Amino acid sequence: MRILTADYILPIVTDPIPQGAVAIEKNKIVFVGSRSEVQKQFPESSMEDFGAAAILPGFINTHSHLELTAMRGFLDRYEHDFASWLLTIAVTRAEKLSDDDIKTSAMLGAIEGARAGVTCFADIGRHAAAGFEALKAIGLRGIVFQETEFSPKDETAAADFELLKEKYLSLKVCESSLVRVGISPHSPYTVSGKLLEIISDYSLQKTIPLTIHAAESTDELKFMLRGEGFFAEIYKKFGIEWRAPEISSIEFLKNYGALSAKPLLAHCVKVSESDIELIGESDSSVAHCPKSNAKFGHGIAPLEKFFERKIRVGFGSDSVASNNLCDMLEEARFAAMFARTRTHDAVHISAKEILFSATLGGARALRLEEKIGSLEAGKDADITVVSLNNAAQVPVHDVESALLFASSARDVVLTIVAGDDIYREGKIEKHDEKETLLKISEIAIRMRT
Repeated sequence: MRILTADYILPIVTDPIPQGAVAIEKNKIVFVGSRSEVQKQFPESSMEDFGAAAILPGFINTHSHLELTAMRGFLDRYEHDFASWLLTIAVTRAEKLSDDDIKTSAMLGAIEGARAGVTCFADIGRHAAAGFEALKAIGLRGIVFQETEFSPKDETAAADFELLKEKYLSLKVCESSLVRVGISPHSPYTVSGKLLEIISDYSLQKTIPLTIHAAESTDELKFMLRGEGFFAEIYKKFGIEWRAPEISSIEFLKNYGALSAKPLLAHCVKVSESDIELIGESDSSVAHCPKSNAKFGHGIAPLEKFFERKIRVGFGSDSVASNNLCDMLEEARFAAMFARTRTHDAVHISAKEILFSATLGGARALRLEEKIGSLEAGKDADITVVSLNNAAQVPVHDVESALLFASSARDVVLTIVAGDDIYREGKIEKHDEKETLLKISEIAIRMRT
């Protein structure tokens, strides 16, 4: 029996518990309540007291690209030009990074996440094996989505699917109790309608998690509605014919069966009222990535409308090539600020609502809410402890506000996944962090030459 205590426990499903405690037996939470209640229930068990701290469910990152971590800051000079950014990332990944480099990159991303109190990732990768191995090595939970290649031709849809299926199945046999595998048709503008239909059918038949980038930018909207803009130029350059469907990305996904698979939709910035209705009716989920979207100038997704429609919403960092940090407290803070300042639809979303999305909301988005996302007896012990004794955090009048508006990843002192410590007071428990940092430095030098 293991008992953690602190000045505050945030079960998420109930109000914060002052002077609370969480009891853990192996990989499960067995009791959550006040310190005195836990002492009565388990009088023989010793307690580990974190004092001025908050114990809450581990943060869930619903959209990441761990394999791109080596590109942190590398593409910032192109961030004003999404087209150049996309092209540079593709060329760099293909020409300057070896398979081992990509594995090291993903490992660094997983380390950063563990240090930030992230216990579960929904990670997308062209080289999905890199993210898969990284999560396993660090001891994190997650769903790793094998992404399609650039596959816009209906004529090659069958062959494109077989290539994707082969990669997916090679990872599927290595699944563990913590790390599962899914599939990601990259986006409506890089995957043909026929391939999207095949993938969606396969997802439904085999109950495979599905995620897709959707309604992310104005460029995407122009391309889908009128066949204009940057993506049209790329298609023309490669001699690919494209007939604009003249409907939104969300409608496109519906027409080709993707919404029937209840996918996790990343971004959803450029969505109409009817798009939001389609997302809600299909019980699809949204990975809201406020910092990445803002950094590119893509806009602000209508979080308050997702909440009103009771859509499953979690927060995602996207890659650190577009965000620079995997800090879910900061991501949550941006989400709250943006929702409160949207020009025509400003809504005062509370700290409690935002912390819900960072934890149990993320679990719901990944359909893992029966296992994780809240501190409840019977759930897996995925837990983070955030110190509250920094000069920038005190005094703590409202713990939820202190976490959201005065705390960051650097205040995390303990990350637990399924009852195991994976990060504790500055140290990753299951991996040599120094070795990864050394390798990343060497990779960065090669990338710049």
